[in-house]
Amino acid sequence: MRLTIFWQRMADHFGAAYADSFARDYVMSDLGGRTVQEALDAGWSAKEVWRVVCSVMDVPSDKR
Repeated sequence: MRLTIFWQRMADHFGAAYADSFARDYVMSDLGGRTVQEALDAGWSAKEVWRVVCSVMDVPSDKR
């Protein structure tokens, strides 16, 4: 998954303004105690991070 697609999906689910805040502030144990942005910066693939976000935040299957 390209980062552009990842950020589009984040904006679709959380809203454009909140997606960035969520990515920088919400720490998830499934990402090793990292935020979305920290996980991406640490080398996690966008696809891996999106799967975790979907699981933790109960993103509907039609948006996955």
